[in-house]
Amino acid sequence: MEFKTLGLSQAEVPVIGLGTWNYSGGIEPLRAGFQHGASLIDTAEIYGTEETVGQAIRGIRERVFLATKARPRNFRRRELITAAERSLQRLGTDRIDLYQLHWPNYTVPIEETMAAMEDLADQGKICFIGVSNFSVRDLQKAQAALSKHRIVSNQVRYSLIERTIENGLLQHCQQNRITLIAYSPLATGLARIKSADPAGVLARVAKSSEKTVAQVALNWLIAKPGVIAIPKAANVEHTIENCDAAGWRLSQADFDLLETQIRHESRGRVQSAARVWARNLLQFCGRRL
Repeated sequence: MEFKTLGLSQAEVPVIGLGTWNYSGGIEPLRAGFQHGASLIDTAEIYGTEETVGQAIRGIRERVFLATKARPRNFRRRELITAAERSLQRLGTDRIDLYQLHWPNYTVPIEETMAAMEDLADQGKICFIGVSNFSVRDLQKAQAALSKHRIVSNQVRYSLIERTIENGLLQHCQQNRITLIAYSPLATGLARIKSADPAGVLARVAKSSEKTVAQVALNWLIAKPGVIAIPKAANVEHTIENCDAAGWRLSQADFDLLETQIRHESRGRVQSAARVWARNLLQFCGRRL
């Protein structure tokens, strides 16, 4: 397994980790991932998988980099600290290595939220502060609200066919040494990626590389500076397959082919702003996210 430095910290994390959104595979695939070097595992309080992750890391906690996320409705100072303590209980551990804000919440002052994150770090309940689904502006505001800690990561949707973050967010994270954690790195299934590749470029690259299509798609991601991926796999075989996406590199010609020949979505600034506005409106209208 390859490793990359997490943000501006001194921590090293694997380039392929384990995602657990909508996960129902039990502990065996997760344990297989750990054994094959995917020692970073990501969950969230809204996933309903913290207990499963807690079971998977029992007895091997010191060999695992544990990440979870707080839901936006818990971003008030007292609620965030309570949410972290509940996650710790469900995970069966005394610390969270990477605690992330799941989405921005524009109804709560970011200064209050980040103050709570620093309290948790100072108490040793969390080691590093991260965010998820934050725009460049959200990142800048969140970092400015911190007095003594750095945001080390931003977890966002990123794959061969979903590349909106390349419109500025990816570059900002790379320039500011914020690790980008790609969730849904295989989209919502390889069938979607293949449908965006009518010429069969991905299959040809996989054949010439003697790798699987999934491994090629993941390797394209982790070849990018500051990017790691957390694919989900519900069985041991697929978990090992994903882990084997690391430890080698696509040729520059194959990388460029994938970069240019696979059809992909890339929302512009107007579309992205509209999504932020809609989320902002929902939050102000009292929807519990």
